[in-house]
Amino acid sequence: MKVYRIGSAGAVGVVALMVSLAGHAWGQAAKTGSARFEKEIAAYEAADKTNPPPVGAIEFTGASGIRMWKTLEKDYPEYKVFNRGFGGCETADCVYFAERIVIPYKPKLIVIQAGGNDINAGKSPEQVAADFKAFVEKVRAKLPDVRIAYLSMNPSPSRWAQREKQQKGNALIKAYIGAGKNLDYIDFWGAMLGPDGLPREDLFIADKLHNNEAGYKIRAEVVRPHLAYMKEEK
Repeated sequence: MKVYRIGSAGAVGVVALMVSLAGHAWGQAAKTGSARFEKEIAAYEAADKTNPPPVGAIEFTGASGIRMWKTLEKDYPEYKVFNRGFGGCETADCVYFAERIVIPYKPKLIVIQAGGNDINAGKSPEQVAADFKAFVEKVRAKLPDVRIAYLSMNPSPSRWAQREKQQKGNALIKAYIGAGKNLDYIDFWGAMLGPDGLPREDLFIADKLHNNEAGYKIRAEVVRPHLAYMKEEK
């Protein structure tokens, strides 16, 4: 059997290679989990330094259904609203970043929509509900009086096969909200269905997952009554 010896220079090279590989692996790991949204969250924080949202406003946060809501301020001119959605996120990511893009703003009302990506990633409805509860608890630990409204997962043509799990997740969250205080459930499910009981494809863009302009008009009307809480508090 041959034995290969590595001189001091070679050993240094091997160590350097190992460090390089370890650094690459760490970098790749940093891009997974909630850390994959670091760039988007940091961009919000940078914008806040020059143009922060008003304290005590209505914050919309969650996945791409929120992030792509470009007409939010036009839809609700009578309210102070701002958007802190980050596309592709799961409910656990909202928990992870709550201390950076929710709690500092001290909103009076939070509208959150998340859960669809969770189900699509293989998480159970029970896990979605547990993560929403964790979000409520984390936010309430710092903002005990904030009202939190959950905008339900909605059906879409591209994820129609996941509807049973989505509906179960909605039901579990609705039950949790019903047993709690200062919480609100916004049912968005039926608004996306046609007379045939299937998702209306005319309310979605080409990917058949995200709403188009017509879909967002319906979304805005579904949410509107649930913002009246702000008027009642004045």
